[in-house]
Parts: sequence; C-alpha cells; structure tokens
Amino acid sequence: MEKIIVTGCNGQLGRAINKELPADKYELINTDVFEGEGIIPLDITNVDAVVELARAVKPAAIINCAAYTAVDKQESDVDLSYRINAIGPRNLAIAATETGAKLVHVSTDYVFDGNGTRPYTEFDPTGPVSVYGRTKLAGEEMVRQFTRDFFIIRTAWLYGDGRNFVKTMLSLSEKYEEVSVVKDQLGTPTSTKELAKAIHYLLPTENYGVFHGTCEGDTNWADFTEEIFRLAGRNCRVNHVTTAEYTARNPQAAPRPAYSILENYMFKLTSDFCFADWHDAIADYLRENA
Repeated sequence: MEKIIVTGCNGQLGRAINKELPADKYELINTDVFEGEGIIPLDITNVDAVVELARAVKPAAIINCAAYTAVDKQESDVDLSYRINAIGPRNLAIAATETGAKLVHVSTDYVFDGNGTRPYTEFDPTGPVSVYGRTKLAGEEMVRQFTRDFFIIRTAWLYGDGRNFVKTMLSLSEKYEEVSVVKDQLGTPTSTKELAKAIHYLLPTENYGVFHGTCEGDTNWADFTEEIFRLAGRNCRVNHVTTAEYTARNPQAAPRPAYSILENYMFKLTSDFCFADWHDAIADYLRENA
C-alpha cells in the first residue's frame, strides 16, 4: 500500500482527496496546520519539519492542498503569502526529491493577468496582477526548481466541502429576496470532486508537467448563481452588475481577473481524462449536499 502525505487536509480539496482515493490502495497521512483526530500538525513553511516527516513516512507521493487563499488580505500580508504559497511548495519539493516521492501541487488561474480573449492553455505566458497570483506563480517555479517528478495543476472557481461561493449564495438566498452578482468576470466553476478525480488519475502515471484542471464550459458569476438557485429551488432574484458597480459598494484590495477560462489542453493532449461539464458538476454537488 502506497503512503501519500496530504497537506491542507482540512480544506475543501483535502477533504475531497480523502473521499476519492481508495483506502485499499493508498494510506493517507493527513496533515494540516491545526491538530485534530487522525491529523498530523505540519507547518509547510518549516523546511526541517517537512523533511523530517517525509523521511519518517517515505511517501510515494505528496499532495499539496495547502495555500493562503484570502486574496484581499494578501495585498497587505505579502510576507505570509510568500511563506505559504511559495516557500511551502519549495519545502515540499525538497522533501519529495529527498525521498523519491512524486509531488502534486495545486495552483490557480490567478497566475494569468485575466485580460485574455480565449481560454488560457498551459503554454500561454503568465502575468499575475495580485499578490496571491504572484506568490502562487512563485510556488510553481519553486516546484520546478527543486524537484523533477511533479504535477502542477491550475484550477479555478473551486467549491466543495467547506466555505465557498455556492454556500455563500445559498445562505444569502435564505435572507434576501435578491442578490447582486458580477456579470463581467468569466470562468469555470469547478468541484473539488472533479479535481480530486483528476489527481487520482495522474498519481500512478509519469505524465509529469503543468496541467489546467477545471470543469468543462464557462460562465460568469451571475449566471452561475442563477443556476445554483434554479437547481436548489430558491426564489431569489439575481441582479447582474459590473465589477465596477460591485466594488463601488464593496471595495476589494486585490483585482479579480475578468477572464479566467482555462483550457485543459495538457489533459487532452496527453491523456483520455475528461472533466465533467460545470452544469453537471454543480448539479451533482447540490444533490449530495442538499
């Protein structure tokens, strides 16, 4: 049975990984910054702690689900952002190299500038415009620099078991008759269940490199909200507003990408794995979390 270290196991993706990977094939060593039942406390910014754990476990793979994702806070908390999003992946890459483990590292659409006019592929130039995007890109570069057998998977608009956009909208629909949601930011809602399936698919392979991993299709936040309400049977009106209109009432420190549609080009070029359409994925999520 292969041992796999999972960082950020209490997060949305960490929980999905625990559900997806079969217990008869993989023994998951769950870690997070907070101690809990069956969880080993681990600060990924501490290289000695990371390497010590890897030496003790001798994992076949490390799956990094840990990240600092509070986008606005990072604009004024740059050092912590770099420690978690760049130095953390570096430390995991060092540990992976020392123990011969594969490394799965999850990145983001924010590594692009968000000004695209067609879906971004893995071969397009990056150009982050926020601290979050810059530190996540630095994390990718650290992984490339310090280990060889890696899968970097960029995803976007992620939702799963935990705090997320879907749950926020459903909660608002219980309190208000209408909500205002931006209409001019484009992307692809992606369930952690689908992303965990993709990671499960890649794990036993040597198909290393950078991948985009989102559900198929695209939408905007306002239309996505309408689909959530339709599927959940909520009678809450969605006011379609521009980003400028929204931020005038709700100031945001970090710019949001207007265009976040990723093309899963590497998956299509190198494998037969296919993500579900975003409509099917959100319907599946709501059925399971009704």
